[in-house]
Amino acid sequence: MIVKKYTGNSDTEAIIKAKEDLGPTAVVLNVRTMKQRGLARLFKKDYVEITAALEEKEFASNVNAKKPSFSNSSEKQSGDVNSKIDLKADEPTIDAVNGKTTARPAETIEKKLDSLHDMLKNQMVKEEISEKAASAEDDNKTKNENSANFKSLKLIYNKLLENEVDEKYANLIINDIENSLKKESNLDSILASVYQKIILKLGEPAVLEDDGRRKAVFFIGPTGVGKTTTIAKLASDFKLNRKKKIAMVTADTYRIAAVEQLNTYAGILDVPVNVVYAPSEMEGAIKDFENYEYLFIDTAGRSHKNKEQRDEIIEMINLVKKADFDLDIVVFLVISVTTKYKDVIEICDAYKELENYRLLFTKLDETSSLGNILNIRMYTNAQLSYTTYGQNVPDDIECADVQKLAKNLLGGE
Repeated sequence: MIVKKYTGNSDTEAIIKAKEDLGPTAVVLNVRTMKQRGLARLFKKDYVEITAALEEKEFASNVNAKKPSFSNSSEKQSGDVNSKIDLKADEPTIDAVNGKTTARPAETIEKKLDSLHDMLKNQMVKEEISEKAASAEDDNKTKNENSANFKSLKLIYNKLLENEVDEKYANLIINDIENSLKKESNLDSILASVYQKIILKLGEPAVLEDDGRRKAVFFIGPTGVGKTTTIAKLASDFKLNRKKKIAMVTADTYRIAAVEQLNTYAGILDVPVNVVYAPSEMEGAIKDFENYEYLFIDTAGRSHKNKEQRDEIIEMINLVKKADFDLDIVVFLVISVTTKYKDVIEICDAYKELENYRLLFTKLDETSSLGNILNIRMYTNAQLSYTTYGQNVPDDIECADVQKLAKNLLGGE
């Protein structure tokens, strides 16, 4: 017996190939859908493989005749008792069950072959189900992996994760881009699309406006993130470069030498300082500086886990908001970009009662992974403002450069 395998885009195509090679009396023994594996699945479609068989004598007869012939065959294909098929066209056959002699017309042979094919295909159901279960993960990714853009998007996705962008936000960005791309785009155009998407997600930074309005500017956040140094940097800019009349207030009476540190900066800049020891004193301190354009207010570093200390800061800001002051109130939540993502989430949640605070990230010079900036921006929807990258006063501070941040997240410098 001759047994061969044939492949095609469908079972019909594969069966036609088998009959062209072995002749119309060939018997289909097996049908399988073959899935592409590895990188091949990105470029090639699944295909069908069939196994066909024919007695050697029939094969030789078909070759000699150079065309299909049913009448020259004298052999019978044997299999299950209930699926025995006589491949001769018009000769009598014996029913294997009833022992009766019957005639089988030529036109019924194709139907019998189809019947055998259906039977064998049904027998393969369990095997096919097993294969599908084993490749369930691959099947879930079929849509994406069949995309010509999948490989490029996967590289960019991995780069975002490498830079500590949260998986949820990385998926959101990649899915948005994938849905808007043409069927086949080059890497440069895909990269440009992701770059623009990240810039849109980061948004327009909101810094201190020079609009002629008086402002009380609060700096809140955990201890050790650089609030006092940041105040000194901004105060230097507004005093020396913009020629504004500024004053400083500190409520950080808990940290050793905190008042002295701010007094040192104030002495260099020749600006006044007021110290408050309770939330109720803040209103009086602001009244004392009613002739100043900008009041920079330092608060004590508080643990986001200490509800009493956190509520004290929130109370102080709310008292100023409720007071009848003709000024704008601006709140900067100061966060070190080196803080663990989970902790930053808890910090932001602790201050969610405050409305319209702005995000100010420090210590960008102490890490190469800036994913937290995008994560927190998308988590809170609060606007970015400034970033700091060193201890030098009045330098090492700038308006958040969203283009530079986007490049960094994509592996650029």
